[in-house]
Amino acid sequence: MTEFHHLRDTQSFPVVQRTTIQFFRRMSQATLGFFGGFGARVLFLRDLRQALSESETYRPLIVRQMRLIGVDSVPLVLMVAAFIGGVIAVQVRFQLFPGIQLSIVGLSSRQITVLETGPLLTGLVLAGRIGAKMTAEIGTMRVTEQIDALETLAYDPVAYLIVPRLIAAVVMLPLLVMLADVVGVMSGALAAVFVGGLKLAEFKEGVRLGYDHFQLVYSLIKGTAFGGAIAYLCTYEGYVTKSGAEGVGKATAKAVVITSIAILILDAATALLLAPYLQ
Repeated sequence: MTEFHHLRDTQSFPVVQRTTIQFFRRMSQATLGFFGGFGARVLFLRDLRQALSESETYRPLIVRQMRLIGVDSVPLVLMVAAFIGGVIAVQVRFQLFPGIQLSIVGLSSRQITVLETGPLLTGLVLAGRIGAKMTAEIGTMRVTEQIDALETLAYDPVAYLIVPRLIAAVVMLPLLVMLADVVGVMSGALAAVFVGGLKLAEFKEGVRLGYDHFQLVYSLIKGTAFGGAIAYLCTYEGYVTKSGAEGVGKATAKAVVITSIAILILDAATALLLAPYLQ
């Protein structure tokens, strides 16, 4: 203890020095916390890779998770896509300058929906729905010691709880994104015809203009990446939950925030890497 007799309490410094010390202390704690969390998630990825070899454990659970993640999310995806597609078409129609061909409404609706709003909004909405559900379910199992019971029964909890959700999300999210793309363009057509005064043939002409199959592939790539991010990040937060019911609530909120940020980062990265191939 005598080695530290010369250390001063932070509150004993003048205001400017005290504020600077506290600022750098918070920055160092945040940095250590960031790299610590990143390392923990990498180790979790290692456990996940090992769990993939236990197919007998997770194979019977995949279909059920596909229904919970995909089929049960269809009404929400349809509602979001329909409203967004209609709003895009109406906004584009009434922002046009005189003399511009009205078929541009169909082109803009297709491009905006398929390349951006379809996959992005589907990912963000499902991060709140299925991501929060995953975190809460697994977090509750953690704090009630059900995961410890699985280990006692010689079940790998990662293979039993995480892998089927991850596979189901990676499979179902692209399908939901494709559904959102189709519904968004169709609702854009209806809005353009009944609200914007376009002819259906004009809208269809714009939808066909410059279409390439890679545009749909690009949208599906985003959906796959978003599905993997939702399942991986949200199940991790649930798996490491602590402190009872309060911890489950904090883990759920943290999972949705982190997953939403990850989806935005993945969206930007995909655009930077693949957008040149859309020309």
